[in-house]
Amino acid sequence: MLTRAVALGRNTWRTLTSMGTALVLLFLLALASIPGALWPQRQVNPTTVAGYIADNPRLGPWLDRLQIFDVFSSVWFTAIYVLLFVSLIGCLTPRLVDHARSLRATPVRAPRNLTRLPKHHVMTVRADPDILGAAVAERMRGWRRSIRRDGDTVEISAERGYLREAGNLAFHFSLIGLLVSMAAGKLFGYEGNVIVLADGGPGFCSASPAAFDAFRPGTTVDGTGLYPICLRVNDFKADFLPSGQAVGFAADISFQAGEGLASSEWSTYELKVNEPLRVGGNRVYLLGHGYAPTFTVTFPDGQTRSQTLQWQPEELQTLLSSGAMRFDPPAGSYPDPDERRKNQIAIEGLFAPTKRLDGTLLSSAFPAAHDPAVAIDIYKGDTGLDTGRPQSIFALDQRMIGQGRLTRMARVNLSLGEQTQLEDGTVVRFDAVTDFVSLQVSHDPAQIWVLVFSITMMTGLLVSLTIRRRRIWVTIRGNDATDALTVQMGGLARTDNAGWGDEFDRLVHTLLPEAERAAADIARTRK
Repeated sequence: MLTRAVALGRNTWRTLTSMGTALVLLFLLALASIPGALWPQRQVNPTTVAGYIADNPRLGPWLDRLQIFDVFSSVWFTAIYVLLFVSLIGCLTPRLVDHARSLRATPVRAPRNLTRLPKHHVMTVRADPDILGAAVAERMRGWRRSIRRDGDTVEISAERGYLREAGNLAFHFSLIGLLVSMAAGKLFGYEGNVIVLADGGPGFCSASPAAFDAFRPGTTVDGTGLYPICLRVNDFKADFLPSGQAVGFAADISFQAGEGLASSEWSTYELKVNEPLRVGGNRVYLLGHGYAPTFTVTFPDGQTRSQTLQWQPEELQTLLSSGAMRFDPPAGSYPDPDERRKNQIAIEGLFAPTKRLDGTLLSSAFPAAHDPAVAIDIYKGDTGLDTGRPQSIFALDQRMIGQGRLTRMARVNLSLGEQTQLEDGTVVRFDAVTDFVSLQVSHDPAQIWVLVFSITMMTGLLVSLTIRRRRIWVTIRGNDATDALTVQMGGLARTDNAGWGDEFDRLVHTLLPEAERAAADIARTRK
């Protein structure tokens, strides 16, 4: 029983560590990644996942049980990942040992009959066999060679192309290193997205995950050891073609990081797309931009509230955006909490950077803020600010409207600087427009290793594809009847036969005549 179990384990290990199994697992890994592209992932956008499950009450829960929304941290994806590691390491380690042995080994002896090889050549020369053998070996620079004397026969064995296997091993071990580095990045890295207002807005500090709008920690990251970065956006510029297509974004930022937070000095940097700020092992990327309108609400008692908040772009070509704002009456206006809730003001609608009107329907003609305008619904009542239920910053809670606790008071179009007055004397004014930028803070301690292993992978692949394994044997035998020597030359392509015939012919027509002349010169010198 024990013997059978050992045999089963040995056969299983051999199957797992074969190159064929490694290729199958690599294909399965690529196949298992497809659901991560087809369905939303919880780590990237949990809100979208929750919406998908709510919209698909039958399919969504089953997909969630199968971890389709957490593909890259799922049990089945991790199992394929680990098996691929084991298979590659178990497959490559014996090959590495064999390659190391072959580097120390002497080239194999010549076959008994070189004329049976696919490529061979026979010629007769008059020379000293030892001198001729040394001359042949001397001319085979770049080949690993050895000379043997066996009675009246001198044999030269030569081989080249050992770097082919070295490149192959470098490629596969680099693949393992790349996979390990990517896994380490997922374990110890983190990403966070945040929206920051430009033109001297409040800025942002990365001391806590709560400072981000979306935070995706690695498996071992608990959020307590984030590298502190504080930044503010001084100015933002976007260039557009006449068609509205974006040419480039650039944000002039000031930042403090690490120990520099204790000082009052700020460093400056021009942040562009694909030109991140790199500091303290972190990278700050500029992902995109949009607009944040400013509204001022003047309540009937004359007190005012102003608010600037980002609105979500709905059309990327024209940056037509949608959003919502909620205004709580100032302290003292309504001492009774219930009365205060009944007099909250909410705004919901569309923002157009360059307005275009089709009757009263507002749209945007261009993404730059040439002629800003808004089309808004103004509500009064309980906005649900103190209900404890999470709300989207881009839309009002439709349940409050459906229950009649939030009532629409007006629907108007306003250009920059215009205002409207409600029946109770409340005034809503569209004051200003500010750019906002979407930033991503990314920390990946293994990023440099991903780059290193990617380079070594490509180098190893290039070496393995360009270098070919070749073997050459030359035997020099004396003839008892005459003073002439019989020289036989045979060659064998160990990997790729393409071009080997021409290469062998060149060796025949250059190596042997040069060696013969060198042997003759040496013989004359000795006389």
